[in-house]
Amino acid sequence: MTPSATKSGSYRVGSLLADFQPDFDFDAPLPLPVEEFEDRLRRIRRQAVEAGHDALIVHTGGVGWFHTSNHYLRYICDWMREGVLIIPTDRDKPLTLLSFFTQSVLLPPGGEPVLVEDIWQIGPIGREYADRPGDSIVKTAEKCAELLAGMGLAKAQIGRIGDRTSLTFWAALDELMPKTKFVADNAIVDRMQKIRSPREITMFRAAAQLISIATQAAYHVANPGVTDHEIYAAFTQAQLSHGGETGDGYQIGINEFGTHCGKPYGHVVRTGDLINLYVSNVTYRGYTAQTARMIAVGPITKRQEEVLEACTEGVKRAEKLIRPGALMRDVNNAAFEPMIERGMLGSPEARSMPYNWAPMDDGSARLIPRQYVKNIDWEAQGRKLMHVYPATHGPHNPNLGHSVGMAGGQNSFNISSHNYDRMEEGMVFVLHTQWLEPLSAGCNVGDIYVVTKDGFENLSRHTPLETHRIAAEG
Repeated sequence: MTPSATKSGSYRVGSLLADFQPDFDFDAPLPLPVEEFEDRLRRIRRQAVEAGHDALIVHTGGVGWFHTSNHYLRYICDWMREGVLIIPTDRDKPLTLLSFFTQSVLLPPGGEPVLVEDIWQIGPIGREYADRPGDSIVKTAEKCAELLAGMGLAKAQIGRIGDRTSLTFWAALDELMPKTKFVADNAIVDRMQKIRSPREITMFRAAAQLISIATQAAYHVANPGVTDHEIYAAFTQAQLSHGGETGDGYQIGINEFGTHCGKPYGHVVRTGDLINLYVSNVTYRGYTAQTARMIAVGPITKRQEEVLEACTEGVKRAEKLIRPGALMRDVNNAAFEPMIERGMLGSPEARSMPYNWAPMDDGSARLIPRQYVKNIDWEAQGRKLMHVYPATHGPHNPNLGHSVGMAGGQNSFNISSHNYDRMEEGMVFVLHTQWLEPLSAGCNVGDIYVVTKDGFENLSRHTPLETHRIAAEG
């Protein structure tokens, strides 16, 4: 039992990693060259012209923990923090950036903006923070309106690119510029996320290598008696020390049922545990990779072995179909064949498939079963697990995978039964098969791929897809 979540992990993880060495060399690419950003800007401006815009305004907000709300500014000009970027459609007019309007005290490097001439510091203000009147978002809008008017754009058509954090800013700008026609046009940049350049692919490859290094570190320390905190810390230390940008993009799930999508809470590894490393993202220079791996500690149940085998085989069947021109639906459906053959599913169709977070069949809310579930490590901390997670059996998602892009970006496509698009060279995506049966069995395994001219490259090939096995307690 572990009465304290940090009793051992605060000092032991260093010794656990003392003799760790990954079995391959990490290839760390340099930042993207300026020419790559120049090409992006050229394409963005061309699409803006086609849409009839005289300028674009790109807004990226802050969401806490020194993270931005979207990837737009990093993609366009490599700016890592919040800001508003003014992009005149005319090629002879420079970019202007308004920033420093939140309390996130991040300074470049990294992130000196590329191709930007003037940067205006708005400043976080307000009575409580600075004992000054005003609102930083409104002040940002006021300065933006002033700059646009100075460019002769007070009565222009301007495209907007942002997200939900942009709403207050957009509203203030509407009020300040009533004669300007603003048009939401995120698609200008979103469309550019589907196919990746060769230099971008080097970034995805590096991020995937960081995951492989971190996974090997987790395997190195994972043994009976080690806590989930220590495994998580080993994973984090390994990838951050090689150039990873953040340590909060992944989950670890450990119990005797194989439940994934968790965070460390003080679980002590024991014989019979199934461990899932669900790496939703590790980030390198703004680009992310995603994988999932399973670890079995000692002997596990027959049903658990069946589920592990079905999921692993599913990824391998789907992988064989990856190539330019392949129908995404076919790749998706191939992965579910092993589950259908074993009677776990009746169909690969997303519309009819059960999945862990599904509502009821009629679309109404599903009640999560209330039931006491024994968990000695949680109870040692004075708490009890009183609900069954997940609420229902099936895959974690009703599809096989999705695109992988920049940190903070949304999926540009899903690998699903209802996606009839064809794969193209330069697409980057994860294929992960998942299955959970409440209080019984679970698995989540997957790799990240890039479509090449002749087929594919498995970017996460440095750690096998198969379940990693750890000997039982002596």
